[in-house]
Amino acid sequence: MSRRFPTAGRTRFPAADPGAPATGSPVRFLLWLATRHRGSLILATLFGVLCTLAQALVPAAVALGIDRGLLQRDRDALLLWGGAVLALGVFQAVVGMLRDRASTTNRFGAVYGTTQLVVRHAAHLGADLPRRASTGSVVSVSASDVGHLGTALEGTARGSGAVVSILFAAVFMLATSWQLGLVVLVGVPLIAAAVTRLMRVLHGRQQRLREQQGALTDLSVDIIDGLRVLRGFGGEKTYGRRYREGSQAVRAEGTRVAATVADIAFLRVLLPGGLLVAIVWLGAHQVGTGRLEPGLLVAFYGYAVFLTDQLGQVTAMLDQLTRANVAAGRVLDFLRLERERPGGTRPLEDDAAAGLPLHDPDSGLTVPPSRLLAVVCGTEGDARTLAERLCGHTDSAVLVGETLLSAHRTDDVRRHALLADNDATLFAGRLGTELDPRDGAPRAEALLRALDTASACDVVDALPDGLAHETTGGREFSGGQQQRLRLARALLADPRVLVLVEPTNALDAPTEGRIARNLGPHRAGRTTVVFTTSPIVLESADSVVFVKDGKAVAEGPHRALLADPDYRAVVTREVLA
Repeated sequence: MSRRFPTAGRTRFPAADPGAPATGSPVRFLLWLATRHRGSLILATLFGVLCTLAQALVPAAVALGIDRGLLQRDRDALLLWGGAVLALGVFQAVVGMLRDRASTTNRFGAVYGTTQLVVRHAAHLGADLPRRASTGSVVSVSASDVGHLGTALEGTARGSGAVVSILFAAVFMLATSWQLGLVVLVGVPLIAAAVTRLMRVLHGRQQRLREQQGALTDLSVDIIDGLRVLRGFGGEKTYGRRYREGSQAVRAEGTRVAATVADIAFLRVLLPGGLLVAIVWLGAHQVGTGRLEPGLLVAFYGYAVFLTDQLGQVTAMLDQLTRANVAAGRVLDFLRLERERPGGTRPLEDDAAAGLPLHDPDSGLTVPPSRLLAVVCGTEGDARTLAERLCGHTDSAVLVGETLLSAHRTDDVRRHALLADNDATLFAGRLGTELDPRDGAPRAEALLRALDTASACDVVDALPDGLAHETTGGREFSGGQQQRLRLARALLADPRVLVLVEPTNALDAPTEGRIARNLGPHRAGRTTVVFTTSPIVLESADSVVFVKDGKAVAEGPHRALLADPDYRAVVTREVLA
């Protein structure tokens, strides 16, 4: 079932980031991001203001060059003001480069900082993450929303400079010709109000589009994950129709968003263009009546063009902030997710984890220490449920000795108990590092031993670069090869308690037999629980427990339990198939 993030509310950020605010809204989160990059943000804003002010002074310098140099045929004045224009251009280029550098620092800093926060919280959720959020939602946050936050922080320098330059141009024009200045002072707020109104509409439509895209991504992930099952009973057509309907809904909402964006782009050209026409017409009239010098008319025309560009910068900043507000809300929704159960406070010592039995009162299953225990479940879902209980992934009454497993610190439980199933992911990167993040010469022998136990040496030998091979997330491996590599990785972790769920169900009988023979000796002195119905693996286990309807009903050697017709029906079903 797809899971979506809960609706927005008050948020508590992970304790692992002490600088984050305890609670907040999307606006507060954006302010927090800004304060984290206060120095570079101030520099970027300062350089942005200086750059646009230098650009704003150019029309005034050109006007003085025309009126005092060109029209009066004063070569010195013409050279002076021509040099001033050149100096302003050089200054603008240098300061603009510094502005862009500081702005890029802000963008990457915001992206990296938010990514750290999201990844840290994902690690904090741990095994609860798949139950609390869908894959599509998590991917959308990390791939799209984080980028919008960085873009908004980057655009503040240009936007702030545009606001200051608009004020400067308006004051200059008002002091030179109050009629023209009044046109600017009235026209600019009206343009800003019209664009802001459309921005609010765009904000709502972007929010709806974002939600529909997330739902469609969730559906596509579900279809991909269950494609084989869907084909088994002919359900691909039904889900294909659902995807088409969802895709058309996203397309329609995307069209509405695009129409709003087009309207904003149209107004960005039309309204400033109308303001430009009004300024030029009124300025030409004043030149004709002698109330305005020709050079100043050229300056007013330059300022009208300049204001058109700067208004575009302001509206672009508003658009970026609007998108960032939506993205910040999605990031906060993710950060609001909590574990299904809080961790305990008691430490779990190494000796206790290795020497004490695990007991699940709900099922009656007891796992003796330092043994290889196989568990056969009559119902397929029971294996996953029991495995998650034994590893503390769900709230339960499982005991470690005489103490509740849930009373111990979650980090200690995760360090000592590992659940390895066929849903585990092989990440892209160097294969040796993927199998062992602590990859190094001292662990090379342990890695080779784990590969041998998992019968995966041939998989590595077939690669051109062996363990140095750069994988693409395991897609180049078959299902059985991936299963053996995942088993080698779990064995190399060497936890005190290792819980395996169907670790050999994609393998041929000879390979499965080698793994079954090697698993026990490899895990000597450690506790190993294997949930399986494979007779080959069951034959090699120290003991077998049969679970029927969620309850442990029989225990003993595999051959002895075959006398139980229910047990025999479960384990021979695989052989007959």
